[in-house]
Order: sequence, then structure tokens, then C-alpha cells
Amino acid sequence: MSIIQPVVPGLHRFTYLSARITEEDDSFVVQVRLHNDGVSAPEGTAWGEEVAGSIECAAEMIAVLAKRYSIPQDRITLEIRMEDIAENTRH
Repeated sequence: MSIIQPVVPGLHRFTYLSARITEEDDSFVVQVRLHNDGVSAPEGTAWGEEVAGSIECAAEMIAVLAKRYSIPQDRITLEIRMEDIAENTRH
């Protein structure tokens, strides 16, 4: 996955993950920001954006990053923006 390129080579520890999934046309844009609270910005941050073909793929991208950097669930924030939320839910 190429969504994140750390700002500082060798920085392998992040403690927070913020992510946004935005529906655009027939795809989903995934934006993420990783932060290490033990290192000052900008050295302790990394961010990226990638396009996914489905909401499931977008969610998997975020899950892979959380697992890769061992970020616990209570330190992950997620925002989802849908064009028509009623259209994309099961009734």
C-alpha cells in the first residue's frame, strides 16, 4: 500500500490515526493522517490520499495502516462523507 510515505525516513511509530472516506462519483477517496505524540510536528506526522473502488476497500486501507503501526481503536478517528447516505444503506 502506498498511501503513506513517512516524512522522516526510519520513523516507524505512530500513535494516532485520523481518516476520512469521501464518496466522489463512482469511487471513494481515502485521506489519512498519522501522528506520533512523542515527536513534534512535522517530523511526527505522515499523511496521504488514495482512491478506492469501494467503501470496503477504503475501510481495508485504513485497517491495514492501523495494524501496521499498532494503533489501538480508541486512537483512531474516522469520518465518512457520502453523496446520498440513504442510497448506500440497506433497508
